[in-house]
Amino acid sequence: MDIHNVITFIAVATLLVISPGPNGFLIAKTVPLSGQKAGFANIFGFVAAFYVHGTLSIFGISVLLVQSAQAFFILKILGAIYLIWIGIKSLISAFKVSNKKLPNLAQRDIKPISMCTAFSEGFLTNVLNPKVSMFYLSAFPQFISTNEGVMNAYALVTAHSIVNFMWFSAMVFMLSRIKKSANNAQFKKWLNSITGIVFIGFGSKLALMKNG
Repeated sequence: MDIHNVITFIAVATLLVISPGPNGFLIAKTVPLSGQKAGFANIFGFVAAFYVHGTLSIFGISVLLVQSAQAFFILKILGAIYLIWIGIKSLISAFKVSNKKLPNLAQRDIKPISMCTAFSEGFLTNVLNPKVSMFYLSAFPQFISTNEGVMNAYALVTAHSIVNFMWFSAMVFMLSRIKKSANNAQFKKWLNSITGIVFIGFGSKLALMKNG
């Protein structure tokens, strides 16, 4: 594999990873309320979704999303519904916190999400996102020549995953320092409110996105 192609792909993947999107806001929601382990579970969910999209692209299955307007529409709507659902859940949580009479929530009132739930949220946020699929359909094939094997293609998926892991791991460690702030009712209300609005916004934008 041409080292120039690898470096260029990593640069493109890095820009994709660090650009503002649902992944960053999901980490920002998860870590302060549920801790580092849940944040890393989110990240492993991201990575698993990348391998799903990469596999579909490598074997040409996801080309249906480009060729079939109906297939693209179904995936787009499923992704939009999921993001909006996360947003609504966060707003409901914010509303519940606003009804608390105590200025600070007791530790027993903080209910961290399970590792399985955190992984699932990270996985579904990416596997149902047509933008990730379009990246693997448009940019990804440009870095693979026809005479290269499947392992080289998966090496690029792994490179994308490593960049993703490094970036969001740094975010997890940074956000974990403010985890204790989640015991404060006002902080939890603010965090859930912002998260809810942002995810509903992402979901709405995705629902309106056009194919091609």
